[in-house]
Amino acid sequence: MNKLLLRDIKNSAGRFIAILLIIMLGVLLFVGVKATGPSLNDTLQLEVNKQKLSDIRVISDKGFTSKDVSAAQKVQGSQIELSKFKYVIGGKNKDAVALYGLNSALKQNQFKLTSGRLPKNDGEILLDQRAKQKEGYQLGDRFTFAKSADLKDDQYKIVGFVDSPIYIDDSSRGSANLGSGNVQYFAYVSDDSINIPVDNLMNVRFESLQQEQLFSDKYKTKLSSKLGKIKLALNKRKNARANEIASTGLSQIADAQAKLNEAQSQLAKTKAQTSEINGSNREANEKLEQQVDELNQKQSQLESQKSSILKRAEPNYIWQERSDLPGFTGYGESSKRISAIANVFPVFFFLLAALITFTTVTRMVEESRGQIGTLKALGFSKMAIGYEYTSYAFWAGILGAIIGAGLGNQLLPRFVISMYKNYVLGPPVISYDWSSIIIAIVLSMVVTVGAALFVVLKETRDSPSALMRPKAPKNAKKILLERIPFIWKRLKFNQKISYRNLFRFKTRGLMTILGIAGGTALILTGFGISNSISATANLQFKKVINYDLVLQSKTVQSLDSVRKTIESDKNYQSSTIVHTSTASARQNGKKVNDITMYVPNSNNGLTGFITLKDYQNGKAVRLKSDGVIITQKMAKILNLKQGQSIEISVDGKRPTNFKVSGITKNYVGNFIYMPRALYQQKIADNPKMQTLLVKIKNSSDADNNLAKNWMKKNSNILGISFVNDQSAIVDDMTKQLGPVVMIFILLSGLLSFIVLYNLNNINISERLRELSTIKVLGFLNPEVTMYVARESIILAALGIILGFGLGNLLTDYVIRQAETDTVVFPLTIEPIGYIVATVLMILFNLIVVYLTHRRLKKVDMVEALKSNE
Repeated sequence: MNKLLLRDIKNSAGRFIAILLIIMLGVLLFVGVKATGPSLNDTLQLEVNKQKLSDIRVISDKGFTSKDVSAAQKVQGSQIELSKFKYVIGGKNKDAVALYGLNSALKQNQFKLTSGRLPKNDGEILLDQRAKQKEGYQLGDRFTFAKSADLKDDQYKIVGFVDSPIYIDDSSRGSANLGSGNVQYFAYVSDDSINIPVDNLMNVRFESLQQEQLFSDKYKTKLSSKLGKIKLALNKRKNARANEIASTGLSQIADAQAKLNEAQSQLAKTKAQTSEINGSNREANEKLEQQVDELNQKQSQLESQKSSILKRAEPNYIWQERSDLPGFTGYGESSKRISAIANVFPVFFFLLAALITFTTVTRMVEESRGQIGTLKALGFSKMAIGYEYTSYAFWAGILGAIIGAGLGNQLLPRFVISMYKNYVLGPPVISYDWSSIIIAIVLSMVVTVGAALFVVLKETRDSPSALMRPKAPKNAKKILLERIPFIWKRLKFNQKISYRNLFRFKTRGLMTILGIAGGTALILTGFGISNSISATANLQFKKVINYDLVLQSKTVQSLDSVRKTIESDKNYQSSTIVHTSTASARQNGKKVNDITMYVPNSNNGLTGFITLKDYQNGKAVRLKSDGVIITQKMAKILNLKQGQSIEISVDGKRPTNFKVSGITKNYVGNFIYMPRALYQQKIADNPKMQTLLVKIKNSSDADNNLAKNWMKKNSNILGISFVNDQSAIVDDMTKQLGPVVMIFILLSGLLSFIVLYNLNNINISERLRELSTIKVLGFLNPEVTMYVARESIILAALGIILGFGLGNLLTDYVIRQAETDTVVFPLTIEPIGYIVATVLMILFNLIVVYLTHRRLKKVDMVEALKSNE
């Protein structure tokens, strides 16, 4: 039987390879994409663990002492390090720079030296590798800081360039309230060079958290618990730290208080003596009362001064988790998005491959009826006969599965990781995803071995004589077109035969349609994923958000001054005043955090700056005095509808119930729009109207120089944020998924071609006697080819049309899985997607028709027409 198996494989090498390739492609994509998301996370995890990235960073405007460290260290497992840090202006273009103090004792956040050496003297600096790439700085150059940086020296010699785990995204360095508002690069100088009396940056790391997956819920939950304890410990230290900082001023207050107490005591004695001597002397009593009032005023002034000194001395903390670092969350969401897509797209791809494989194996066994009958007549058992065909299917399936799993698990993740050029990553960390591999191999065996076994057991039920005779052809029946004489009479003979064959072999036709529809749908879905993600940025930042930048003044009072400054600029177009807050919302047992809330100066204040349209019917939504407008993703998460109630907590204050007066379209982020009167009524506080939404002319040309000029002219500007920068972040999502999408399209196209070629081979093999007959009757080779090709063209057309519908459904499902709590992907497939999918299917069909033509020219008619009875 083994010799027979080898002969069958040799004689049907094309079919064997086709089964192997179909299984290989299905497994490759299924296993490869499944492994890509975890590999992205593991690669980053190895890098940040190796460089000991902090779990928490705390910046204090008053600095930290050893007592603060001791308080924080009481949290179990905490590793605490202090250093100096500040944002400063420096470089050729007077950019915002994140400046860190260099201390050899520090173990956390270890940078990687990409070129040069470490500083040996105070006048030397380590500079961000990005500064070398973007600004052309070289080793030995002088880097100059502005006087406002308040450093020991103004100029430093560049001795090395570095990468830091704090900044894994090479395209972003975060924001700051100076310069253009965007940090351009980071740098390290010696601790002594930074004129800060005490360390103001606390890095906290927990060794117990390093084994948890970076972006897992388990890590977030454990970190949240640790963060809460650290906050509690430092908040308890606030009063003591304020007293330490204010000790000099409080000492002076204490001296003044002592003198005041003495004066009050002396006045009390004088008042008693005067009362005994003068009795009820009105003039004397008035003078004494006047002195008492003066002393009381001084007492009140001292208490006010003391309160003011303590308030100014109380430290303020800025808390950062890893998710707050530039690019960190974006990387995590990217890997999650790929993992979400991996749960849908490759599964559909694999199912299509499995369906075609099942059909191929089934046809293969059915074609061997004569051989099965002969073996049965010779006395071979069902088990022995089944062994040959199941072994054939087994080797095709197992080889395809092993090759696909190996290539998919190792090559695909490496290729995708290599495309993440914006991220500072180490070598790829690729682990074998054994669960996906096992699932893929088991399914491969089911559709190959299972199909072969099923058909063999079915065929061997017949007697040897029945098996050795060909199956009787199906009885001819009138098709639908024959019942419409008007059409049927006008068809040519060849056309009539083709249409009758289409209806005669329904199963084969259905498989061809499904194969083409599946391939078309997969290609269309590849384009749809890319188009839908691209559309997110376009719709959000061109259709919903109509302003170009957000500007904040330092105080409410300084807003008028700031507005006058920007209005004098030739690029200024218009602006509107709003109050902004950070909020959270809860309802129906669900919660949404990090919501941006806008409170305009008037109910029409957002008109022209933010487009509010109902997420269902697209009609304009307006602010009403009795409720708030929320965005569609928030409404979906909280399961809310218009008119229902939502619980909102603003800036960490006590939650308050509000009516939802509208739900608006939105694609990036979560927003709440609240009328000013309602804010004043419910929040019991006047909104701080110190933010401007600004439109500028030539917004596409806006750059950091505009922000620099405005901030230079007016020191009351706290910060400026460009909408283009936010749009660029969303655009990065498309770029990161681009390689994955291209792989989807290429592999889908390749699978489609193999499927078409394989189905066509099955078609020719089953109809060899029929085709030989028409050749004997005098049909020329081109006519014989068109006899078959006409059917393929009709089936292809039907498959392409069905594929368009399936592609839209599959794309919609995939992008819903890929959405996050802050991003909505609108179903968008550009015309180019339909064109490419159609052209590829037509091209594949033409190639298959050409290969069919070549095969049919070589058909041995005499051999094919021999009777096997």
